Amino acid sequence: MEAAVVDAGSKILKAGFAIPDQAPSLIIPTQMKRMLDDGSSVDNSMSEEVTVDPVVRGCINDWDAMEDLLHHILYTGLEWEVGNEGQILFTEPLCTPKAVREQLVQLLFETFNVSGFYASEQAVLSLYAVGRISGCTVDIGHGKIDIAAVLEGAVQHIASRRFEVGGSDLTKVLAQELGKSNPMVNLSISDAEKLKEQFACCAEDEIAYDRMLRTCETEEHTLPDGQVIRIGREKYTVGEALFQPSILGLEAHGIVEQLVRSVATVSSENQKQLLENTVLCGGTTSMTGFESRFQKEASLCSSAICPCLVKPPEYMPENLALYSAWVGGAILAKVVFPQNQHVTKGDYDETGPSVVHRKCF
Repeated sequence: MEAAVVDAGSKILKAGFAIPDQAPSLIIPTQMKRMLDDGSSVDNSMSEEVTVDPVVRGCINDWDAMEDLLHHILYTGLEWEVGNEGQILFTEPLCTPKAVREQLVQLLFETFNVSGFYASEQAVLSLYAVGRISGCTVDIGHGKIDIAAVLEGAVQHIASRRFEVGGSDLTKVLAQELGKSNPMVNLSISDAEKLKEQFACCAEDEIAYDRMLRTCETEEHTLPDGQVIRIGREKYTVGEALFQPSILGLEAHGIVEQLVRSVATVSSENQKQLLENTVLCGGTTSMTGFESRFQKEASLCSSAICPCLVKPPEYMPENLALYSAWVGGAILAKVVFPQNQHVTKGDYDETGPSVVHRKCF
């Protein structure tokens, strides 16, 4: 049996057996709905009050919910058999606390009785997915933005940055903007999220964005409850917030300048190799116009070396940016488990949860 690979994001969880040239077999929402003891769902019109988020801002936040989610994924989704559990590789976001790593390995060995475990940082894995071991990743997820520099398969933490903003914050901005232009419409966050996925885009540059604010035509959209909402310039504000964080109320540089400034902290002889192998990943980077805007901003940035984007190989699954860390995990699983570089049950029994820091680095 192939090793299982799990990439648990704040919004979407990707899981499947380690087959790198295929998309993960399970792509499901991470958010769960609270159930009553008799198995029925809670009857509450305020759905936000009855949902549970096992992962918040990229890190596991609710361990009981995570255990339930993993049980569903492994035994129902991947059809593991109780008593015959396999090996598992987990992806990790940048700057995962040691305590979280230890609690995860403890959960998997003691509750799920896995035969082997490995964990690797998402930045490294996303580069593996496009055939690189050195480069930069700009990972814009639902709950966080990770900018990471990787040399020879190792994250350079001095040149990496984590920001506690992401797609969920862009959804709130869209909801606020639509609320101003549609004061009579009662817009829920879940509806705003769907509108963002359908309409959000990036202007060609800052000048084009300013023009869109003045001249963009509006179009009507009917919400699931029958309300009609008009959307126009607001759809461009979502993408612009990544290049002008002041829209989010942040005093910070835009995404390209953040990347360049992060890489500037490594030795000059490595900067070219890093910036010229830049990978975009995370669901937000698939927004219409984002890649071309990123490339245009890169050509105008303050660095002598401009970031260049790496295109995924043709044989890789479509929409690789949505699950590049999972694909990289599948590639790595083909190496670490056959070569016995992983944490075994014997390792865990002998050393305890702290063994993860020695074996997974």
